[in-house]
Amino acid sequence: MKQLTGLPSAIKIILIAVSVLLTTLTFVLAGDYFSNPVVQIAAFSLLFITLYQIFNFKNAKLYTRILTGLCLGIISGLLLKEQILVFVPVGKIFILLIKMIVVPLVLASLFVGTASINDLKRLGQIGVKTLVFYLLSTALAITLGLLIANWINPGGDIPASIKEELTRNYEQDAGHKISEAIESPSTLDLLLNIIPENPARSLADGNMLQIIFFAIISGFAATYLREDRKAVLLNFFEAVTDITIRLVHFVMKLAPYGVFALVASVVGQYGTEIIFTLLGYFLTTLLALFLHVTIFNSIVIKLFSGLSVKNFWRGISPALLVAFSTSSSSATLPVSMECAEENLACKPEIASFVLPLGATINMDGTAIFQGVSTVFIAAVYGMDLTMTDQLMIILTATLASIGTAGAPQVGIIMLTMVLQTIGIPLEGIALILGVERFLDMARTMVNVTSDLSCCVFINEEKVKFSGNI
Repeated sequence: MKQLTGLPSAIKIILIAVSVLLTTLTFVLAGDYFSNPVVQIAAFSLLFITLYQIFNFKNAKLYTRILTGLCLGIISGLLLKEQILVFVPVGKIFILLIKMIVVPLVLASLFVGTASINDLKRLGQIGVKTLVFYLLSTALAITLGLLIANWINPGGDIPASIKEELTRNYEQDAGHKISEAIESPSTLDLLLNIIPENPARSLADGNMLQIIFFAIISGFAATYLREDRKAVLLNFFEAVTDITIRLVHFVMKLAPYGVFALVASVVGQYGTEIIFTLLGYFLTTLLALFLHVTIFNSIVIKLFSGLSVKNFWRGISPALLVAFSTSSSSATLPVSMECAEENLACKPEIASFVLPLGATINMDGTAIFQGVSTVFIAAVYGMDLTMTDQLMIILTATLASIGTAGAPQVGIIMLTMVLQTIGIPLEGIALILGVERFLDMARTMVNVTSDLSCCVFINEEKVKFSGNI
């Protein structure tokens, strides 16, 4: 394969065209035989070869290759539909490889970040500023979502026939989500569960809040050790951090293929028809998400850093593309940390403290989704939300964001909690499940953007854009 990179562009284009043609013919002509493992392997191999040639055309940068994979995934999902699911294992492998890195990265980097801040007063200030930023940004986000939804009122004109069809199609999925929400612990239990009974079990289970708590108090305790003993611990955990960052570099080579597979499978499985059915709700949510990142996050960067807004977006673009494809803030964390330190020149101790915390408790995009969805479902059921109801929505969604894992579709669990609080029928979540997967991808990008803007905000020195993408 490596020999292809040295070929002239004209020959590369011809090879790509031939590969695309052969791949398309394989998928089209396979027909009923596509369930045969041999046919699937042949289609998989041809598709992989085609993608390899496209991604390595003119040695494109990682950002360009990931964006290309995203666009090709959308096109392939629309054209090939369920057949493209043969490529799903690549997406799953990509997510599993990233998740493999998250736990050691969070533990090591957060320990180093906490222990490296020798001034305990400064450590406390950073912690308080980070928490205040995250809580305020979440509250502002859901307030914006409520304002936009009340203004547009996307659920006011949904015909009864469509409501019945959506409820019938997604009733079973809605029931599962409701059961999960009912079984979820209360806010008080969530706060108590932050303290790990067995740190080793927390690491094995990937319980991020408990891992973060253990890493912070361990790093805090390390500041009281003799310098020679503290140095041994710091050297060890810095080495673990360096190893995980190196693993991130390796895994990101698979990112274009992973993004292609994840996006293609979503589009191929769910299609786009449901988006047109719920177009008003879908566009209202996207509008609120767009306004939040372009106004709130841009203002933060403009006023509290030496970084231009344009360079901020350029610097975080790899993390945003991974966030869009994986729909997981936690899975995106290794890439977010790399962007913060290498592209935005944030201090490692700041990035390793702020970003793991943000991936767990900061949910701006999810909060916007809560606000718009609650107003939409209430309107469909003919319910008028009072000012008290909407204040309860802001409070409940803000508190629910603490301890909510940064995983795909967790926003539905949070939404169920909000609906319960103000007495909206829980079955209403069936109305939005058809487009929830697409919105999950978009709101995760907003979550990650807010984490990175907070990192720049907390970073004491004026940052300069390195342009290392």
